[in-house]
Amino acid sequence: MNRVTDPVVRAEAVVDLAAVRHNVGVLRRVAPGADLMVVLKADGYGHGAVEVARAALLAGATWLGVCTLDEAAALRAAGITAPLLSWLHLPGEDFAPAVASAVDLSVSSREHLAAVLAGARAAGRPARLHLKVDTGLSRNGAPAARWPDLLDDAAKAVADGEAEVVAVWSHLAAADTPDHPSLDVQAARLTAAWESTRARGLDPIRHLANSGATMSRPDLHFDLVRPGIAVYGLDPFDRPVAESPLVPAMTLRARVVLAKRVPAGEGVSYGHEWTTPRETTLALLPVGYADGVTRALNRHGRMRVLLGGALRPVVGRVCMDQVVVDCGDDEVRVGDEAVLFGAGGDGAPTAQDWADELGTIHYEVVTGVQFRRVVRVHTGGDEQQW
Repeated sequence: MNRVTDPVVRAEAVVDLAAVRHNVGVLRRVAPGADLMVVLKADGYGHGAVEVARAALLAGATWLGVCTLDEAAALRAAGITAPLLSWLHLPGEDFAPAVASAVDLSVSSREHLAAVLAGARAAGRPARLHLKVDTGLSRNGAPAARWPDLLDDAAKAVADGEAEVVAVWSHLAAADTPDHPSLDVQAARLTAAWESTRARGLDPIRHLANSGATMSRPDLHFDLVRPGIAVYGLDPFDRPVAESPLVPAMTLRARVVLAKRVPAGEGVSYGHEWTTPRETTLALLPVGYADGVTRALNRHGRMRVLLGGALRPVVGRVCMDQVVVDCGDDEVRVGDEAVLFGAGGDGAPTAQDWADELGTIHYEVVTGVQFRRVVRVHTGGDEQQW
């Protein structure tokens, strides 16, 4: 697919599922001895959780992971039956539907466990638990001082037939720096928590590695790895696309809705921060900060789009619904396609380029695309296999 597919679509995020399968294959090869959980939170990092899940399972993923119960329910409603973990829950949530649909649940406190067990009793089947220990991120997870009490309650739930302890797990704070000393500290703390669980007569697996650790620290693979951002082709070490084994899956593009010649000396967009230095052709794209193209992208005048085979500058302020592109004396026509970011192989900007300009991470770029108006299209699928 080379052009925006629908003439009435203002902007389009094209997700290449073949790239997703490629990336899962890369991750599968670097962690051959562990199960592979593809993380699908935030609607598959903006790429479409159901579609990515199907592509990933075809490529060799064995588990799926999400943040919320709603995200888990959406995957089950789509007919996806693979092992599935949900790990961040609100006080007062009803866990019965998740238990009934065989969703594994992370637990970080005695109170959290009690709510899950109430759901298990209502569902009439044991809950599958992943006990989370805080090994140094100081975010979710039971602190060391409270771990024994959580184990007491979990062991009783197992003895009562209300639960199965599937795993002990944690999350890394600095996996994008493979030699960071915190990685070894966190791994040792996880192993100590896992061993104390085994001492209670339980037999859980361990999991710790995210994308960075999956790709760089085989000693931390344990029984299961949990790559997220790498599945979508965004390198956890911020390497340029040409140097990474991963292929970015998302391309954001829009069509020119107006092209016109403007004389020298005319101000462009709000505040007239840019004035035409010569007579030039300006192209208008119907995409702006309401779609995820944040105003800060062009605060230094460095934003570029690929249009008509060349990188061209966005001039003036990014607006809520529009950006203006300076095309010089080149011919540009209504309907021509502009790539705002993509895989990079054609010279287009990448999500990493946006992140560098914004002083953020590519995670925020792809999850920041607003699908209220941007249409998401999937290509490279293989529905017949599915």
